[in-house]
Amino acid sequence: MSFTPHWKDKNSELLVKALLSLKTEEEVWRLLDDLCTIAEVKAMTQRIHVAKLLFEDTTYNIIARETGASTATISRVNRCLNYGADGYRTVLDRLKKEAEDEKQTNT
Repeated sequence: MSFTPHWKDKNSELLVKALLSLKTEEEVWRLLDDLCTIAEVKAMTQRIHVAKLLFEDTTYNIIARETGASTATISRVNRCLNYGADGYRTVLDRLKKEAEDEKQTNT
């Protein structure tokens, strides 16, 4: 099944193609540095951290304390995790698998 967000346009297609063109962590860091303000990057990092903790069944109180996120942000991320487009879940599943594979390789 193909997902098409309601906000898709030529400029958002350019952004997606730009992201897909990146090949290394350094390239990602460089694009984020050029593309986003520090506040924007910090907001995104907070949301992905919240998503990871929710994915691990951490309580809202612990998440708020650990991340500094408001309960509104935590609730929004939780709604996306459970009823969204599966972007968080896709990334978190892959990161979990990579961590498990790395753990097996190191044992």
